[in-house]
Amino acid sequence: MSKVAKLEIEGKIYELPIVEGSEGEKAVDISQLRQQSGYITLDDGYGNTGSCKSAITFIDGEKGILRYRGIPIEDLAEKASFVETAYLIIFGHLPNSAELNRFSDLLTQNEMLHEDLKFHFEGFPPNAHPMAILSAMINASSCFHQRILGPYDDEVFELQAARLISKVRTIAAFAFRKSRGLPIIYPKPVYKYTANFLHMMFSQPFQDYELKPEIVRALDLIFLLHADHEQNCSTATVRMIASSKANLFASAAGAVCAIWGPLHGGANMEVVQMLEEIHRGGDDGSRFIAAAKDKKSGHKLMGFGHRVYRNYDPRAKIIKAQCDQLLAVLKRTDPLLDIAKKLEEAALHDSYFIERKLYPNVDFYSGIIMRAIGIPLEMFTVMFAIGRMPGWIANYKEIMEGQGSRIYRPRQIYVGPTRQSYQPLADRK
Repeated sequence: MSKVAKLEIEGKIYELPIVEGSEGEKAVDISQLRQQSGYITLDDGYGNTGSCKSAITFIDGEKGILRYRGIPIEDLAEKASFVETAYLIIFGHLPNSAELNRFSDLLTQNEMLHEDLKFHFEGFPPNAHPMAILSAMINASSCFHQRILGPYDDEVFELQAARLISKVRTIAAFAFRKSRGLPIIYPKPVYKYTANFLHMMFSQPFQDYELKPEIVRALDLIFLLHADHEQNCSTATVRMIASSKANLFASAAGAVCAIWGPLHGGANMEVVQMLEEIHRGGDDGSRFIAAAKDKKSGHKLMGFGHRVYRNYDPRAKIIKAQCDQLLAVLKRTDPLLDIAKKLEEAALHDSYFIERKLYPNVDFYSGIIMRAIGIPLEMFTVMFAIGRMPGWIANYKEIMEGQGSRIYRPRQIYVGPTRQSYQPLADRK
């Protein structure tokens, strides 16, 4: 017998099916509640609402578990590349050699932008934010591939996915070069995905950027760890847009706008801004830690704690080790990194932070790594968007291949004025 939940409203009992996921997650299916009772549910911020069934990513925030298609993030971080992980997330299985080679070849074949797009870059002011450019140029680039604008076609989806994943890094690098008044550096087919991005970011026409393996690996790991994270704000945005049958590029451009917000993709920027503020105050972090414990001080420890995880963010454990390794290799002196280590030490050993489970999260360490690599603050969220692209594409694919999926249309509880009469302009005060 199927399990049901019983809800009593005005003396009448309604039976609602209970749905259970493959990892034991339970939900009450309210999809027929309004039709049966005239009532809807109210859940501000969707904190208790499942918007879909998905087979992509599993998170257990209490236990600190993150898996892509069932594979623990720890295994992927140790053994896989970002491109291999992207394929897994989008197509549901680890690629064999032939599949991985074909997908990698598609990334290489689609790394260039149409030359006419250079005129679009020239139209942005020098101080334009890279995220604004990224969103606009993703949409603009779709115009040069008319098949993208047509109905969803499973036969060409792999090409479209590879095209988007490949071009997003080229757009991002070009946007950075423009913001610095530097000449555009074209991608090189001999370089792999992340190495090519670093080449386009930091090479000069007369000298190629030195691609240290530790730097390439660190940035590739950042991309991999951010590749998907369940139904967050930007991913939910993709599914919302895709439900209208909009094309892949339009849906991704909307997700870029969502992730731009400081409460989402901007969190790693706030970590570095916090460190800069501490340094300007002549503090080594000790005074800031004391102030963070005082609710009245107004000081907030950025990069610690997470809305989903009530345990140590599994991505943070992985990236911390990479961060320590990278800093040891680079041997760079940076007072902000010294402050970061002081904050990390306090959070891992101070009872105040331990009791509140305010562990360093992935944003804390990714911000430090990107600063060490030389990626400027305004590009931090762009890095997040590049890494998250496979997850957005995978969620788009689920919407398009879903049977009987309807356009997303949340309800609301209206709290505005009741009926009023129209007042002629002459009678208005």
